[in-house]
Parts: sequence; C-alpha cells; structure tokens
Amino acid sequence: MRNSSSILEFLPTRFILVGIPGLEVEHIWISIPFCLMYMIIFLGNGIILHVIRTDTALHQPMYLFLAMLALAELGVSASTLPTVLGVFLFGVTEISFNACLLQMFSIHSFSIMESAVLLSMSVDRFVAIYNPLRYTAILTVPRIFGMAASIGLKSIVLMAPLTILLRCLTFCGHNILSHSYCLHPNLIHLPCGDATVNNIYGLFIITSTFGLDSLLIVVSYGFILHTVLSIATGEGRRKALSTCGSHVCAVFSYYVPMLGLSMVHRLGHHVSPLLHAMMANAYLFLPPVVNPIVYSIKTKEIRRGISWMLSEKKARV
Repeated sequence: MRNSSSILEFLPTRFILVGIPGLEVEHIWISIPFCLMYMIIFLGNGIILHVIRTDTALHQPMYLFLAMLALAELGVSASTLPTVLGVFLFGVTEISFNACLLQMFSIHSFSIMESAVLLSMSVDRFVAIYNPLRYTAILTVPRIFGMAASIGLKSIVLMAPLTILLRCLTFCGHNILSHSYCLHPNLIHLPCGDATVNNIYGLFIITSTFGLDSLLIVVSYGFILHTVLSIATGEGRRKALSTCGSHVCAVFSYYVPMLGLSMVHRLGHHVSPLLHAMMANAYLFLPPVVNPIVYSIKTKEIRRGISWMLSEKKARV
C-alpha cells in the first residue's frame, strides 16, 4: 500500500486469489475437471458457432440468437480462464489491481449480454409460436444484428461506471478475494471507505438487467403458454412447446446458480467459504457447459449440422 494524499495511491497494487478453500493441497487435481470444463465450453460452443456460420439453412432468427448466446458464454469463460488455470495449475494467486478490474468488467459485461440474449430468445420463441407466418418478416437479420449491437453497448455502458467507482474507493489492506477470479460482489466488501454509491449502482444494474430480463422472460412464457393452449390439436401444442425446451434449460441453468450465488453473498459470513466458491463456479461454468450439450442433443438442425461436419471430415481423411 502506498502512502499519499492521492486517492489512487490508497489503491492496493494487487489482490490475492483463492481457489477452493481448505483444498489448496489438492489444487493440481482439482485443475483436471476445470480443464475438462474449459475444453467442453470452447469445443462445444465453437462447434455450434461453426455449424451456424457454415450452414446457410441455419441463418434464421432462432439460430442467430443461439450464436449470440454461444459468443457471450465464450466471452465469460475466456475472461475467467487465465486466473482459474493460473491458480489451480501453476499456483499463481496474485493479480494486479487493474487486471482484476478488467476481469471483473469483462465477466459481468458478458454475463449481462448472456441474460439479455436469453430474453431475446424468449421473445423469438413467442413470435415464432404466436405469428409463425410473419416470423422472419418481424425478426429480420438487420434487426437481429441491431439487437446484438444494442445488447453489447448496453453491457459496456452499464459496467464502465462501476469500474470507475471501484477505483475511487479507499482500501485499507484487505486484498484477499474469495474466488479464483474477480467479481464485484466480492470486491465491494474489501474497501474501508463508504461504498454506498457503489452498492446503489450495483443494485441498479442487477434490477435493470438480470431482474428485468428474468421478469420479462416469465411474461414471455406466460404469453407463449396462452398461445399454445389456444392451439386446437394436441399434436400442435406438443410441437410448439418442444421448440422451447432447450431455451427453458438454458434459462434455468443460468438464473438458478445466479440466484444461489446472490443468496450466498447476502448471507456473507454465515456461509462457509467452500460454499461461496462452489456457487460462484456453478454460476460461471454451468451455463456454458450445459447449453452446447443441450442444444446439440435437442435441436435437430444443430445435430444434423454436426453430423454433416463430422462426415465431411471423415471423407477428407
């Protein structure tokens, strides 16, 4: 810690990252499942992106939104990879203050994007079921790219002030984090100065993104169920609902761990550090691992595209 009247000189030069509390001796073995998860994330989401890009039949709204979801999940995973593997594989537990803020900004920005894409996908499913004849006329490719640009811009604009506000706080020697990466709910407990503005703005971000997105997703599915129940035939209702199965899995895999992590942070010292670490890892790793598997299994067009890609590679060999 540097002594000076300048606020910047009260900032810590580094933070100490923690892997799995109480299992530090086993970190090299714990790195194996993390490496496997990263392989599944990058390979699975990468294959989905490749299939959608190369198959012109998949240049439709539903699959373009799926590509956006895969990109957001790759962004979150790429943000955590350097420090997670650094801690578990190489025992590197230190991260500079600026690098920590950059990682926090990146993780939360991509998480906000992921939430917004899940909302967009629920709207996509509603339009497809409610008005299938005008589906592609309503959700045109330029409109979808405009939505993608606005989602990315919104995430950056919302997160930038939070990073600046953290730099303005006074830290008093506490620099040990609870995870192997930097998250705002963890960082905000370290300063000894008044963090009221940070807490209020952080709450505003949560309610205006994750809170509002989840509410609108529920509303969308209310409309979807109302529309499906008005379909005359049982077969028609089954086919309509079957198109929503993968998205429902994606929503649950994203919001359930997030809710659990939020509750753990609210309980604070009443919860064991091990549970803190496990919930944070579930929040960051479960969606990008589960979603490519679910969409590859349950979506016929993606499954067919993967089969075609593999058969083409065999033919070349």
